[in-house]
Amino acid sequence: MTIHQRKSHFIELGKFLNQFSRDGIQLNSDVINNAEFFESFKEQIERAIHYNGWFTPDNILFNLEGWSESLTEEKLDKWLKPYDFENINPKTVGIVLAGNIPLVGLHDFISVLISGHKVLVKQSSNDMKLLPILAEYLIALDPYYKAKIEFTEGRMNNFEAVIATGSNNTSRYFEYYFANKSAIIRKNRNSVAVLTGEETLKELENLGHDIFRYFGLGCRSVSKLYVPENYDFDAFYKAVQKPWSTLMNHAKYANNYDYNKAVYLMSEFKMLDNGFLVLKEDISFGSPIATLFYETYSDKENLKASLEENKENLQCVVAKDLMPSEIEFGKTQYPELWDYADSIDTLAFLQNL
Repeated sequence: MTIHQRKSHFIELGKFLNQFSRDGIQLNSDVINNAEFFESFKEQIERAIHYNGWFTPDNILFNLEGWSESLTEEKLDKWLKPYDFENINPKTVGIVLAGNIPLVGLHDFISVLISGHKVLVKQSSNDMKLLPILAEYLIALDPYYKAKIEFTEGRMNNFEAVIATGSNNTSRYFEYYFANKSAIIRKNRNSVAVLTGEETLKELENLGHDIFRYFGLGCRSVSKLYVPENYDFDAFYKAVQKPWSTLMNHAKYANNYDYNKAVYLMSEFKMLDNGFLVLKEDISFGSPIATLFYETYSDKENLKASLEENKENLQCVVAKDLMPSEIEFGKTQYPELWDYADSIDTLAFLQNL
């Protein structure tokens, strides 16, 4: 099968996913195999919601919207243009998936298949409902994929390369276990935002999306702010209050807020609080749920140098006119196909196996 044929299948997958959005789930009679998969996928979305309390309808549908916008001919062409997969020597590539946000491993899954390799999938126990039915949809499009997709719940065997995503702790086990394999091993990463005090209300509102989407559980979720000395957080709190205070209606988020706030109060840490988000001064990058760390700076160039030194710990830096790799406010949760996790080019890795 040619790369062009595989690309056409993922375009069809994008059209299928386009039926599922926050504006409403609506059947499009022109989508292939809807009779078999439309209602089944709706059921799997419901199962995913009940299976994992962090997977809300809004977050799942937001995720599906992003994928439907990415799996278009134009974007697939742009993504694939630098690579040559016409004469690939097919290998079996194991992918070990995280489960922090819905379908977090879909990019690896698509990358392996579109490059012509076979994928061996080990899912996270937190996210097991959505990917298998998308695999079934691809098989229904073309039986070619039946021999190219395998799921396993036990030990992975008979594979030649691996892409594994986990914490800093689990990455050490991955590095040991996969020592003799070609591998991409991903570790913890966090995202940060740099404020100057001159942000518009719209920019601060957009920053709220970077912070609170997926409850802050994604590596692209902003977990820390850098602010000038004597920064007044009042404008920031006002900007995020209305759209995001409803997070306290979510029991798991509210429980984390109450717990972390209690710990900080008992420990007599300096903090700010608006009733649903605690701001705590801390040099660490990764903050707990319902908490946002912050750190002050006095010199932009020193801050820029510090961020460069720590780039292996950072997924996204949200800023304005600070550094070439910055992301604008409100855009961290809209990655393109070519925005690789940990800045490791997955397709280049797969091309060179």
